Amino acid sequence: MTNAQATDKHPGELTDVPGWFPPLDQMLFTWFLERQQKQGIKGDLLELGVYMGKSAILLGHHLQDGEKFTVCDLFEGDAPDGANQAESAKSYASLTQQIFERNYLSFHDDLPTVIAAPSSVVSEKVAPASCRFVHVDASHLYEHVHGDIGAAHDILVPEGIVVLDDFRSEHTPGVSVAAWEAVLNRGLRPICLSTQKLYGTWGDPEPLQEELLEMLRQRSDVGLSVQSAAGHRLVRARSRGMKPPPFPASRHYVAPAPAKAPAATESRAARPARPAPSRARRLAKDLLPPLVTRAVRRARAKRS
Repeated sequence: MTNAQATDKHPGELTDVPGWFPPLDQMLFTWFLERQQKQGIKGDLLELGVYMGKSAILLGHHLQDGEKFTVCDLFEGDAPDGANQAESAKSYASLTQQIFERNYLSFHDDLPTVIAAPSSVVSEKVAPASCRFVHVDASHLYEHVHGDIGAAHDILVPEGIVVLDDFRSEHTPGVSVAAWEAVLNRGLRPICLSTQKLYGTWGDPEPLQEELLEMLRQRSDVGLSVQSAAGHRLVRARSRGMKPPPFPASRHYVAPAPAKAPAATESRAARPARPAPSRARRLAKDLLPPLVTRAVRRARAKRS
């Protein structure tokens, strides 16, 4: 993972916001959130770890009337332990709450509820069984991810969805251990796996998987496979040149200037017509051939 750098400019589009949120996951977030809306599933939204706000901006776009969106991040605050402090200093030194809020407000009128604290406090701030969608992308250390998954279990409604980021990245083995431990021992049931994230539920994944497979099989920009492990059906999706789904531009968007049209070449039809020959030129044209013919005959006669 490379460090995405903050910018001093207001983002014009979601792609302008630094962060690690691939088009495949943007599409999957959108699909799950829109499906919940179609199914009439109500509940709040929660994100643990926001970085510059890229995924939070998308989540906020799907907030329904009467719902609440909460984000939790250390920002410039102190980490709860030395290992977490070292992780924050290495990967998120450029993150500030001001940058997050600036980016978010470029796309939305109001901020979500912001908890500037370790994710371990979220259970005290968010009511049990209140959320329909939880994105866990905070610390990558096993102890913290284990606690975040437990908090997500308590906070989600029965059919809610949890998304675990970096569950199989080479630099985050603690997330991998915590994620698969939750699948094997804590009742979490995978819905699908992207290159970067595990989508799961403590409800019944079968209806979700069937609809998701039907949608994914119709797309040419997604590689798809289905495997079975430890009694779980694992739907694996990977991008094949996928482009991000459409998303509204920010209030600071400036349309690119239209390209200048190439200079038109002068066509034959556009050239001015030649002037009509004068009367003298017409007479010369009519008389010249006979005169030349006579001169030739006289020359031949002299030679003979």
